[in-house]
Formats: sequence, structure tokens, C-alpha cells
Amino acid sequence: MKSIQIAIDGPASSGKSTVAKIIAKQLGYTYLDTGAMYRAVTLLALEHQLAEDQVGQLLELVDQEPISFDRNQDGQQRVFLGQRDVSLAIRDNDVTNNVSWVSALAPVREKLVALQQEIAKAGGIVMDGRDIGTVVLPQAELKIFLIASVEERALRRFKENTERGIETDLETLKEEISARDYKDSNRAVSPLKAADDAITFDTTGVSIEGVVAFISEKAKEILDK
Repeated sequence: MKSIQIAIDGPASSGKSTVAKIIAKQLGYTYLDTGAMYRAVTLLALEHQLAEDQVGQLLELVDQEPISFDRNQDGQQRVFLGQRDVSLAIRDNDVTNNVSWVSALAPVREKLVALQQEIAKAGGIVMDGRDIGTVVLPQAELKIFLIASVEERALRRFKENTERGIETDLETLKEEISARDYKDSNRAVSPLKAADDAITFDTTGVSIEGVVAFISEKAKEILDK
């Protein structure tokens, strides 16, 4: 049976991960949350109080506590560093506010991109991030770039944090998301941008079901060829 690679990119809280998980489940594909990988590395950097000029030490820590994924009994993805379940820890505000500088480190990106590409070789995959269509899977048959207003994305993150019991302020989230957009879009290595052949879709005011339906239809068109 024919299988394809699907790359879903976009800024923070544009709905990438939620949609990618559903699409992967529908197609029976592997789902890879690349953002969680960068968050896991960021957690290591914070735990060991490492700065940008200590990237060598950071990569050694990643080797000591490799990043892996599995699912709990409810089908929810879990993220591990070595034997540690860090699924909740990587969503902490400190990690969120520091992941941009960690993910901008070229050696970190090179290491994780190589791992992501190795995983993608296994077959049908849905991968979401910020440079999937441009760097990680430039050959992907379907590339989607999701966008949404800062206000809507801040509200989504606020709801997520509230559900996780993370205390947060909506106005602060707006400022943080705007700042991260700028950092991600202007970094020297693998900046956030749509691939030339990506389909850009504005999810502002669109339900998760609506976004899933849009991407599913695009995937079906390719698979039916």
C-alpha cells in the first residue's frame, strides 16, 4: 500500500501537534513530535544550568539520556529522557520560554534532524515542527504550514496550561508567543518559514475537526493518484 510523508509546520500553538496526531492515527502512520524533542533538550540545559557556549556538554547529556517516545494506556504520547518520563516537565513555562535559544543551536539541530530523518525512513510518517518541510523532510509529498492569530494561539496555550494545572496569564502568553515567533523566524539556522511547495492554512476560527478534514483531503488526493 502506498504511503507518504506529511510535514506540518507552523508557529507556537498553531495546532500542529494536535492535528498531526489525529492525521497519523487515521492513516496508521508514525507520528513524531519534533517540538517535544527540542523541549526535552531544553529541559536538560535548564536542569544543568548550561548556556549557549556549552553545547558540547549539552549533547553529551542527550547521549546519556536519549530521547524516546511511547504511549500510555489511554493512547497519550509520553516523552522520555533515558528512563525518565518528562512529558509534563517539558511543558513547563521555563522550558517554553527557553526552547527558542536551545533549538537555534546548530549542533543541537543537526543531531535531532539526523534522528528525525532516520525515524522517517521507516515508512508513512506525520511530523510536525518548524522546519520539517524545509529541512527535515524536504522530499515530503504533502507539506502544510499552519498559521493563526497571536490572540487565538495565546488563548489555546492558556487553555492547555489551565488543563495541565500550570498557572499562567493570558496577556503574558501573548507577549511570549510574539517574542517566540520573532526568534523562530529570524534565527540563522533553520528559521521558521513555509516551504515553497507548502500549502498555507489559517486556522484562526477553524475547529480541530476542520483542519483535520482539510489536511486529510489533501493527503487523499495524493494517495489516490
